[in-house]
Amino acid sequence: MLFTEMGLPSEILSGISDLGFVEATPIQEKVIPLLQERKHDVIGLAQTGTGKTAAFGLPTLGKIDLQNKVPQLLILSPTRELCMQITRDLENYSKYINRLEIVAVYGGAPIEKQIGALRSGVHVVVATPGRICDLINRKRINLSQVETLVLDEADEMLKMGFRDDLDIILAQTPKEKNTLLFSATMSAEINKIAKNYMVNPIEVTVGQKNASAENVTHVYHMVHAKDRYMALKRVVDYYPEIYGIVFCRTRKETKDVAAQLMKEGYNAEALHGDLTQSQRDYVMHKFRERSLRVLVATDVAARGLDVNDLTHVINYNLPDDTENYNHRSGRTGRAGKEGISVSIINMKEKGKLRLIEKTIKKTFTYLEVPNGKTICERQLFSMIERVSKTEVNYQQIDPYMDKAFKMLEEFSKEDLIKRFVSVEFNRFLEYYKESTNINITPGSASHSDSGRSSDKRSKKGKSRSMSRVIFNLGKGKGITKREIIDLMVDASGRKDVEIGDIEIFKRASSVEIESKMARKVISELNRKNFKGVNLEAEENYEFVGNDFRDRKKGPRGKKRRF
Repeated sequence: MLFTEMGLPSEILSGISDLGFVEATPIQEKVIPLLQERKHDVIGLAQTGTGKTAAFGLPTLGKIDLQNKVPQLLILSPTRELCMQITRDLENYSKYINRLEIVAVYGGAPIEKQIGALRSGVHVVVATPGRICDLINRKRINLSQVETLVLDEADEMLKMGFRDDLDIILAQTPKEKNTLLFSATMSAEINKIAKNYMVNPIEVTVGQKNASAENVTHVYHMVHAKDRYMALKRVVDYYPEIYGIVFCRTRKETKDVAAQLMKEGYNAEALHGDLTQSQRDYVMHKFRERSLRVLVATDVAARGLDVNDLTHVINYNLPDDTENYNHRSGRTGRAGKEGISVSIINMKEKGKLRLIEKTIKKTFTYLEVPNGKTICERQLFSMIERVSKTEVNYQQIDPYMDKAFKMLEEFSKEDLIKRFVSVEFNRFLEYYKESTNINITPGSASHSDSGRSSDKRSKKGKSRSMSRVIFNLGKGKGITKREIIDLMVDASGRKDVEIGDIEIFKRASSVEIESKMARKVISELNRKNFKGVNLEAEENYEFVGNDFRDRKKGPRGKKRRF
């Protein structure tokens, strides 16, 4: 549904048009008409990043009485960061509504300035529960004319211990008001708030209750506990363009992991409860600006973070509370983009992983931790791609080129390329030249290679054989890695089928799958029609250890090209 079809005021439409909003997300499409028609109490169940702020903000902002300069819309959020983000969003939506006053009140900032803004008169208050209670105790805020109360990330507020604060705040607001509650999960505590403070609420669910976001791929690596940090480094190295959050269970672990990453030259910082507010703001500013690519955080410290375009969430440890997994993974795969949630586990955590699968109603895919050769290859080609896309300012660089050419004239073209590549690439070659296989195969009780080089077979048995399947559907048809994984699981008939590297090209895709399932997968794929295409699949390579070799050729001995 288009926003222009929802009956929103022209000033709101102009504001969101500047932001590029055209078509509503599912939660917006369901909630906005309800609030436009008449007053309804609404429970909105949707993951972080699905557009909840616009869902409650657009219809409520358009109904503010600008002549009455008192708090009419009160929005409660669990953290300072989310409070500030909601405020920025509301200001952008309402930029063409003259004289509308919005104020954010939260802890960690001077309360006198916030009291001054309230005294001058405001229409919308966005707040954290603790600061609102402080203002109530000081008798510096009057909530008696609030017409709409929004509880955003209500499940997070309850987990952070704000239940008593919410009771105090709700008691200060009129009984005859519109109450909107938004949450990623539906817990018993959320049900209790709905029962006590809402009138015949309409429940709106996007996706399944407590299920994870659709655009997130869930994978796990299994290693011994002592190899967990080594696995983290390999995952980060395997994704050269990573922009993500690494979640740890404790503050100490967060500090230790971040310190070790920084010591080894990674672009990382820690976010935990021991930081002052100014230190926290500094770290978050760097992360939002992408001058920081990896943020290592605890669940508590990361609550309420609203950062766009994260590529990965890495669970260095699984959370103690399985519901927290939803909040972690929901920070990637937002706004229709794909994301990956990676969990690094040991043998003892398999049961917890299965429990999380049941909670989020998704199956995790087992992947081996990338080996050294694969990582070096990814890093090399990523660097070459960056070089090929680098824009050259000929006017500025030409004055230096004569001297540069003279200094390099003794080298051939091939030697020059090797030398420039080696400037940045040598450290990966050096670090991974004797890397070992640290994987534990699900179902086994021991290290697969017991510390031997990953390029060699164990004397106890053969290394796992992987085959590469290629089929005629690629970027041109918009296929995603999530859809490819689902295709492989469906074609193999096994939820635990092992899937390796996935590559998506313009007209074709290739995927590594355990060799013993390859023929069945190919046979099943060749019977399928997907996205209007009759699939044609074949086995292209076999992968044993680290050695690729040609397996299938097309007519006249040439490799088949789709």
